[in-house]
Amino acid sequence: MSKDWALILGGSNGLGLATAKKLARHGFHIVVVHRDRRTNMDSIEIEFMEISAEGVLFKAFNKDAINAEKRQELLTDIETLLPEGHKIKVLVHSIAKGNLKPMHAKDMSVLTHQDIEITFEAMALSLYDWTKELHERNLFHEDARIIAFTSEGNTRVMPGYGAVSVAKVALEALTRNIALEFAPVGIKANCLQAGVTQTKSLAMIPGYEKLLQHALKRNPQGRLTTPEDVANAVYLMTTEEAKWITGTIIKVDGGESLV
Repeated sequence: MSKDWALILGGSNGLGLATAKKLARHGFHIVVVHRDRRTNMDSIEIEFMEISAEGVLFKAFNKDAINAEKRQELLTDIETLLPEGHKIKVLVHSIAKGNLKPMHAKDMSVLTHQDIEITFEAMALSLYDWTKELHERNLFHEDARIIAFTSEGNTRVMPGYGAVSVAKVALEALTRNIALEFAPVGIKANCLQAGVTQTKSLAMIPGYEKLLQHALKRNPQGRLTTPEDVANAVYLMTTEEAKWITGTIIKVDGGESLV
């Protein structure tokens, strides 16, 4: 049995869930940290059963991955969970918790300082917190891979996306610096930039229907990116052949960003 684990932060739906399933099919044991209401857990548990059915070890924690105290509890739980000699080979950051408010509007609430702070902490800074503390507890594999999900909002502007855009740019900067400063201990870190993907997170963006239509017109493949497309790319980044790739942004969009 493999001794390699994948830790997915935000793995109950969308890109994180698709990645958990993909890595499980390739023999990774899986830990998922997610934050969901009890009313949604029946459907989520069905998805998690598919992961367990791959014959790998699997554990899900429905806890807040961003709260510092809860994170310490989670790290202790994970430390206890891992059998002797087992390590975290892959850390996937797929946390999507942010405020989608306009900066200026006449008849609705606008983006606040606190909104930006909350979004930044959840969607960017938490990657560093988890990386640093996993390393300090010696839980990483000697050839660890860190994958974070960014988006075209890192450079393109759209109403209501300001706080998330700030977080994505910061996430990319943190990933580059993690790649540089943790290189001596074997950690490789990269961002995957997915094309427009129909997920719960996308549906929260104001006017997302227009985004979908525009993406279909732009994409030379004639379709949207799927969570499985992105999960496939994550798996590629875990392979021996990808160990020299670090500190970069890799587009997984079928050419959508070319136009």
